[in-house]
Amino acid sequence: MKILQKICFVLLLITFSSAYGGSCFETPSDLDDCIAKAKQGDVRAQHNLGRIYRGNKKATQEVAKDYAESVKWYTKAAEQGHARAQAWLGVMYNLGFGVNQDYKVAAKWYRKAADQGNVLGQLSIARLYSQGKGVIKNLKEAEKWYLKSASYDGDYTYAKKMIKEMYADNKDDWSSILHSIK
Repeated sequence: MKILQKICFVLLLITFSSAYGGSCFETPSDLDDCIAKAKQGDVRAQHNLGRIYRGNKKATQEVAKDYAESVKWYTKAAEQGHARAQAWLGVMYNLGFGVNQDYKVAAKWYRKAADQGNVLGQLSIARLYSQGKGVIKNLKEAEKWYLKSASYDGDYTYAKKMIKEMYADNKDDWSSILHSIK
């Protein structure tokens, strides 16, 4: 029985690793494989290519930064609902990397990511609301998103800091808000 269990385990491992074998970049041929998967619509491969071309993911092959190519792959993944790709596409539009800077488009992608619980999306949309960039300035909406981002891990330190900075001019509002946070 134990031998049969070991055989089943090995077969399961082989099947799993070939279907979901980590990132696209474990061997030199994986970059080409990742590109092929991304072209076939694999959302994880598209997101990984966005990271690689942004210059933030080590590949086994040397890949030059190409923000326009990064935006292309992030867009494909984001349009399929990939929250991290949506958040990073927002970053690209926010900073004007590979595209014309556009706070409204950045806000759109940040919001989509934030609605799925992505912390980068939540922090970023909060920041745009607090600054009135790409959206109508709305400190209560910013506060809501800062608090949602903090609820992810229960650490409200950063959220409190950001909310305090937003309300620095109005100490009465800050004091009531601080008491309402855990």
